[in-house]
Amino acid sequence: MPNPTAAMLVIGDEILSGRTRDANMYHLAGELSKVGIDLKEVRVVSDDAPAITAAVQSLSRIYDTVFTSGGIGPTHDDITADCVAAAFDTPIDVRSDAAALLQAHYDAQGKEFNDARKRMARIPNGAELIENPVSIAPGFTIRNVHVMAGVPSVFTAMVASVLPTLTGGAPLLSRTQRIDRGEGDIAGPLAQIASDFPDLSIGSYPFQENGKYGANIVMRGIDPAQLDDAMDALNLAFSI
Repeated sequence: MPNPTAAMLVIGDEILSGRTRDANMYHLAGELSKVGIDLKEVRVVSDDAPAITAAVQSLSRIYDTVFTSGGIGPTHDDITADCVAAAFDTPIDVRSDAAALLQAHYDAQGKEFNDARKRMARIPNGAELIENPVSIAPGFTIRNVHVMAGVPSVFTAMVASVLPTLTGGAPLLSRTQRIDRGEGDIAGPLAQIASDFPDLSIGSYPFQENGKYGANIVMRGIDPAQLDDAMDALNLAFSI
């Protein structure tokens, strides 16, 4: 049986403008590989309500699980929660359990739980809260979509909260071999190995070092015996 599939939706003008470098995709991909969930697609959209809503609808239909990152803070451009609610035609408002968490948090800090901060307690009807041990403001899960903060430390904590609730498959294993030859020299034998092991993902990642060309061959799959056999074939083909 194939592994469950996932997609990630990264939201924010700051990502597309180059002002902020996204670290959350790298973290999520690694964590999903460990539990046997295949990350199949990552989309990046601006702070545009129709674009966010359409992306949520599309990805949630195609994949078993969707993770969003960004746009659930207290400012005017934090519109993700409203867009996800619109995607599922679900009402959204300040919810008492989320508000209680935030009220206690700001009371302890001696800060006002003002209208801007109350925006972070707006949760679509029927959603379940995602714990946020870093800054308290919760994410939420509605249907197969997990809505999370964009701040990397908070996103990481929310992923840790959600992963135990998901059904995974076989963890993805990886093998890497460096070959000090150009891709043009290795393409033919490598294509034959890929044909001989169709259940594996085999990629060639070229580099140039001290004026010489080479490639790192990365093999990924769920069967360690197949990976070992493919690596043996690779080493034999290139006399490694």
